[in-house]
Amino acid sequence: MTSAAAPTSAVTARNAVALVFGLNGFCFATLASRVPDLRGSLDLSNGALGALLLSIAIGSMVGMPVSGHLIERWGAGMVVRLGALVDLGGLVLAGAMATAGSAPGTALGLLAYGFGTGIWDVAMNVDGAAVERELGRSIMPRFHAGWSLGTFTGAGVGAAAAGIGVPLAAHYTVVPAFAVTAAVVASRRLLPASGPAEDAPVAASASAWLEPRTLAIGFMVLAFTLAEGAANDWLALALVDGYDARHWVGVLGFTLFVAAMTLGRLGGPVALDRFGRAPSMLASALVATTGVLVVVGTGVAALAVVGIVLWGLGAALGFPVGMSAAGDDPARAARRVSVVSTIGYGAFLAGPPLLGFVGDHVGTLRSLLVIAAAMVPAALLVGSVRRPRDAAVG
Repeated sequence: MTSAAAPTSAVTARNAVALVFGLNGFCFATLASRVPDLRGSLDLSNGALGALLLSIAIGSMVGMPVSGHLIERWGAGMVVRLGALVDLGGLVLAGAMATAGSAPGTALGLLAYGFGTGIWDVAMNVDGAAVERELGRSIMPRFHAGWSLGTFTGAGVGAAAAGIGVPLAAHYTVVPAFAVTAAVVASRRLLPASGPAEDAPVAASASAWLEPRTLAIGFMVLAFTLAEGAANDWLALALVDGYDARHWVGVLGFTLFVAAMTLGRLGGPVALDRFGRAPSMLASALVATTGVLVVVGTGVAALAVVGIVLWGLGAALGFPVGMSAAGDDPARAARRVSVVSTIGYGAFLAGPPLLGFVGDHVGTLRSLLVIAAAMVPAALLVGSVRRPRDAAVG
């Protein structure tokens, strides 16, 4: 059982969780910003690079399912520290092996990074849900907005480092070392994460993977994560192919999507506290669907801008609200968040090849209609995110 010398205030923990989210995003952007240098150092084709980067996803998919047990055993703060240190080790190894020209060694480093970031991600979401319960109001979307702000910062540092010729191995060692050190310090200010209550132990056979509500939340999150991930992978290309836009315009469109999603996460808690989770998520599904249909169906550039903004706003709350709902019961939060995270992360694995396959048959722009279709089951599952007390009342 994790214990603290003195109780950590919810406000202090809130600030620590926000910082940990931002630093996680910063480390991700540190990796992503130098991917072209990874490709160049290893002399890879785009296909081979894609296979190499799959190591990250595999590592995360291994880490997320076991993270719940680790959190129950050691506490969220300890798992954040473990994940951050494994992240750093993975990045250092990947940078050194890429510089040495070893693709297998680089893949091993990226696998470790994926595992570290996976358990770090679940642990910070578990503690974010605990902070929400302590504060008595919605705040999780703002933590995820902090993650986005961290990626912006990390990408900016990465662009500057690449521009002045900082060696890849040095960048992957020095920059994340500062971020990980800060995360280790901040993690000591998190709320003491709880496992099963001592007076109500969870039966060993009671797997969160068998709980209907948890699975429903997970599949709702899967649809919203697909809406987010598809924009990451395909929006810029869809604008280039479908609107005959120049490459920089496509990138600008994606930037607009990220800005809209970040804005939605900053303002989303107001709607969640006023209208409730389920109505807010139903509205989010409708707004995201409308945005995608406008982007795909109008063919008018000015309307596509409006559609991108709606798409970003609609996609903003799905993942963070799913994390909050999975963490409603502190005794089962760690296991449930790990399950929902694992299911949701599956969209990042399945989404790119699925839309690529569809795009080969109907075109890149029209392949985005898969997102609109996914919003239908998402809308049907929004009732699963109601707080238990709300469900009992209504």
